[in-house]
Amino acid sequence: MARLLLIAFVILLGGCTREPPRHKTTGHVFGTTVEVTIYDGSRARADALASAVLAEFDRLHRKYHAWQPSMLTALNDSIAKGVPFQADAEMVDLLQSATRLSAQSDYLFNPTIGHLIRLWGFQSSTFGPQAPPEAEIRRWVEAHPTLDDLRYHGTTISSVNPAVMIDLGGYAKGYALDRAAAILRAGGVRAALVNIGGNVLAIGQPGEKPWQVGIRDPRGAGTLVMVPLRDNEAMGTSGDYERYFMKDGKRRPHIIDPRTGYPIDLVASVTILTSGGADVGLRSDGNSKPLFITGAAGWQAMARRLGLREVLLVDTARRVHVSPALQARLAHGASAPP
Repeated sequence: MARLLLIAFVILLGGCTREPPRHKTTGHVFGTTVEVTIYDGSRARADALASAVLAEFDRLHRKYHAWQPSMLTALNDSIAKGVPFQADAEMVDLLQSATRLSAQSDYLFNPTIGHLIRLWGFQSSTFGPQAPPEAEIRRWVEAHPTLDDLRYHGTTISSVNPAVMIDLGGYAKGYALDRAAAILRAGGVRAALVNIGGNVLAIGQPGEKPWQVGIRDPRGAGTLVMVPLRDNEAMGTSGDYERYFMKDGKRRPHIIDPRTGYPIDLVASVTILTSGGADVGLRSDGNSKPLFITGAAGWQAMARRLGLREVLLVDTARRVHVSPALQARLAHGASAPP
């Protein structure tokens, strides 16, 4: 009898210490796959929180869409016509934060080059090889649109440069990560991982170890390395392997150098890690673009300029460049790729 009681006690103890399950919800928004993984015992609670996150993603997708009717396209139409636009506080705050990053990056992060993005065919869900006329490329480059051209009167926005066409494709996903984190933290989740097409934000810790997130091999189906991601850390990747076309033997990705008007063809991917603050997702999204544009020759100087310590860059020759701080993180906590 005593032995049976002991066995029962051990079984009960094991049940009490069992880790909560991970509940994953997937969706499709921002033109990519999104995943919300919640580490919690209640499936119903996890489903409700994940549904709230996906609803917020849908709201932001519809509000900031770059070519389908949205508040952003309405703003761009007003700029082209030279008339003020009545926005809201959220849009003003987002554009002003983007303005600060743009100036800090020496305007390599430049969301106002929508005309160039459209010229290369990337303001579309489907696209193919393009060969824009050199004169048209030069026209929009020489117009020098920047976010500094915007003027604010409360929540009314105008522009002194009609060439400004705002495309937040390299910024809004990061903002969406921060909004997701706010919803999940308000819901009291123990731990969660939010992934928007490779832009990832971590909340808490699932058990005894941090979240493990893979950095994709930009030229293969596998993973380069697994990175431990801790509470309120985010990882953002810019790559040339999803939105691109091949033309005359060159890969033309959707990331365009505002100085030349041409897509970047020297970098396969850039991954950065950011941590701390209420805008950790926003920073992980926007800050990767200037490093992608500067490439292997200039990413370290740009990383210092932007205050980024943890960076991994893969060039088109498949050489991997890793900052010392990220190398140290990988040495002390990463798992081997599968």
